Amino acid sequence: MGRIKDWEELTISDNFLFQKVMQNPRLCKRLIEKLLGIKVKQLTYPATEKTIEASPTQKGIRLDLYVETEDGTIVDIEMQTADKSLGWLPKRTRYYQAMIDLNVLGKGKDYIELKKSFVIFICTFDPFPESNRKMYTFTNLCHEQDGLELGDETVKIFLNTKGTIGEVDEDIDKFLAYVDGKAAEGQFTQDIAAEVERLKQHNETRVEYMTLMMELKEQRREGYDEGRTDGRVDNIVDNVRALVAETGWSTDRAFDVLHVSPEDRVVVVARL
Repeated sequence: MGRIKDWEELTISDNFLFQKVMQNPRLCKRLIEKLLGIKVKQLTYPATEKTIEASPTQKGIRLDLYVETEDGTIVDIEMQTADKSLGWLPKRTRYYQAMIDLNVLGKGKDYIELKKSFVIFICTFDPFPESNRKMYTFTNLCHEQDGLELGDETVKIFLNTKGTIGEVDEDIDKFLAYVDGKAAEGQFTQDIAAEVERLKQHNETRVEYMTLMMELKEQRREGYDEGRTDGRVDNIVDNVRALVAETGWSTDRAFDVLHVSPEDRVVVVARL
């Protein structure tokens, strides 16, 4: 059975702690400036774990970090530790992008008012195996004419903490190494590490984490038990997806926490 991490074991690569660190507006602003190579005069207070619902009957998404700059540019940053080899991550960014746009339009705006948006995944694995790049940036380009961009102002970025190829901002390079478990180097990363240590000493944050994990584990177990009747497999699929999205765990670890049998795992994997 997979084990939920003890509070003392959490690092910046864990969603919960990453979200808490980025509630510090100063650190969040600096991270975005260095990631995107821009100057941000003002940043709305970070909305961690922002939930976007397309409709009452459709599955929504829970974002790790959702912020807007003074010009309305939207930045979504997600910590990804679940290594998948089936190519699911690019489609996840597509879904997140669509939901973000729907959320903006849901405020009564016309599509022409959509602002530039960035969906950024910080991965503790190479999302494009064997490429080994530190950073991958994607925009929509014309196949027939080199250099012609669609101009829809959507950008998807994948950062690889284990990458060795390519140039990135020096502070981002050190930040990625820190996310990967190495010592904090450079003032920016050391400031983040100091915030991590401050939070680790904060008893209320520790209790919040422990309570969340206990509730999550109980909810998933109850969901599995209720799914033993009609629709059992559908329920397992939904629970596994939700658990992976909320914790960043691998599918196998989610299976363990949910007590999914080996027989059911085969069926569920085919539907994920």
